[in-house]
Amino acid sequence: MNLYIHASIIDECRKGSTRAQFILYNQYSKAMYNLAYRILNNREDAEDILQEVFVECFRNIDSFRFESTFGAWLKKITVNKCINQIKKKKIDLTLCETLPPVIYEEDEEVLYDTEKIFKGIETLPDGYRIILTLYLLEGYDHSEISQILGISESTSKSQYSRAKEKLRNLLSKEKRYGQP
Repeated sequence: MNLYIHASIIDECRKGSTRAQFILYNQYSKAMYNLAYRILNNREDAEDILQEVFVECFRNIDSFRFESTFGAWLKKITVNKCINQIKKKKIDLTLCETLPPVIYEEDEEVLYDTEKIFKGIETLPDGYRIILTLYLLEGYDHSEISQILGISESTSKSQYSRAKEKLRNLLSKEKRYGQP
């Protein structure tokens, strides 16, 4: 959708057009649901967050100033809603400081299909999954993640590194032993 058409649809949303809201919902709902699901790891919670995101989006659409793309603005709302949901459930984002070392065969090239990677991500502890999702899948940098989660940038970096190692370990075990 080009910028002019996008601006026109957003302007219509500001006037209360349900048709324009429907267009934006159809364009962005799948991506926002996937983001919420990857962070929350729960389909029902992701569906609830998706509805909250669009209610807030349309209620506050006047605050969108085209300083970023509409998708980036909506993504920020989604991430914030997910983080608030996690805080409500009192999920502890403090992650363990050490993981057992992972042993890899250096000559072995390891390839995994996307489905196995996403299933592996779903099994990660909440904090690992959130940081990995925000950094690797959503493109946030560690500075942004530290602000979103209220942690230090170095903590974000170390948790991301641990999350990758944990995921590699999970995928390596599955490949070697056929375990999920």
